[in-house]
Amino acid sequence: MFAGRDVRTDFPVLHQKVGAHPLVYLDNAATSHKPQVVIDAVSRFYERDNSNVHRGLHALSMRATDGYEAARARVARFINAASPAEIIFTRGTTESVNLVAQSWAAANLRRGDVILLTEMEHHSNMVPWQVAAERAGATLRYVPVVGDNAEHGLDLDALDRLLTPEVKLFAFTHISNTLGVITPAAELCRRARAVGAVTVVDAAQSIGHEPLDVQSLGCDFLAFSGHKMAGPTGIGVLYGRRALLDAMPPWQTGGGMISVVEFGSSRWKPSPERFEAGTPNVADAIGLHAAMDYLDGLGRPEISLHDHALAETAYAALAELPGIRLLGPAGRRAGLVSFALQDAHAHDVVTFADQDGVALRGGHHCNQPLMRKLGLPSSVRASFYVYNTPQEIDVLVRSLRRIIQFFRA
Repeated sequence: MFAGRDVRTDFPVLHQKVGAHPLVYLDNAATSHKPQVVIDAVSRFYERDNSNVHRGLHALSMRATDGYEAARARVARFINAASPAEIIFTRGTTESVNLVAQSWAAANLRRGDVILLTEMEHHSNMVPWQVAAERAGATLRYVPVVGDNAEHGLDLDALDRLLTPEVKLFAFTHISNTLGVITPAAELCRRARAVGAVTVVDAAQSIGHEPLDVQSLGCDFLAFSGHKMAGPTGIGVLYGRRALLDAMPPWQTGGGMISVVEFGSSRWKPSPERFEAGTPNVADAIGLHAAMDYLDGLGRPEISLHDHALAETAYAALAELPGIRLLGPAGRRAGLVSFALQDAHAHDVVTFADQDGVALRGGHHCNQPLMRKLGLPSSVRASFYVYNTPQEIDVLVRSLRRIIQFFRA
């Protein structure tokens, strides 16, 4: 898939055993592993360039500033933003969404306005809007998922009655972290724009798995996390259209984001500095730069094909198991498969699988309302990335067969 390259050799954490078994890491939707080049980039910064940025005139500070701003420019190229000024570094997707909710929404939402979400949103793209709606006196609406197992994805026909001129903001995920549903993001943005609604796209599950172009999507804001795309934890991005960012008030204040401070008042810098108060996460921004270079070296179209192929293979193999309920579409899906086993709680499944060296995720996946709609307390999720193989799916299936036999005994 990757021109004969053994990608697994790039990831040192994979070369270990869990008990007596080789590690089979299928928890990539929660966090991905880091290639050696990313680890080296972070270490090199601390070994050679560690300094605060933007205001220092000595050599280390200037090197740190150059590295930090080069990372910002690299993100802009990675998602085809119009300018690096549209790239704000945050701690991750959650902080990026909260920034919009506490800045743009606080300044623009009024009583009677509507915020539109989908029923499959991660809590990070739901709870901030619940709080914003309560503060403004706005109303929440949800685009439903359809099918007993949400196998049909979003009910796009419902948009005609839900996406009205009262909707001021439409926030939705690009890829569902539980269902594997890939939303038609460009179409959703186009339809939102037609009624004057601002769009916020949660790209946490798509950013490292396929090409992403914010100008083609036509979104107003887009959020993602570095740790889900082979980058470090603690670094993320908010993309925002420049005109919107320049009109937004800061959501945190302090050093670095001000142009003038007097005893009675202060004035703010333009974007992106306006939204990056305090000392930024310089090392992990540089690590994120290395991650983007690494992913583009593999080829994002190739990554997408690889992940989707594994998910389809896994879905077909798991469908042959007795007493299993698969969630999301059987056809085109992102690189993850969620399921529930009859008579077995998800936490028990994950614990038993760990005994075979298989790392899965079990729980509500920060999708509690969705789980309740599907009539499930929880589900198990297997999620794939560049270093996973079809042979690991075989290991997963053998482990699940053992678990099913145990609970049926």
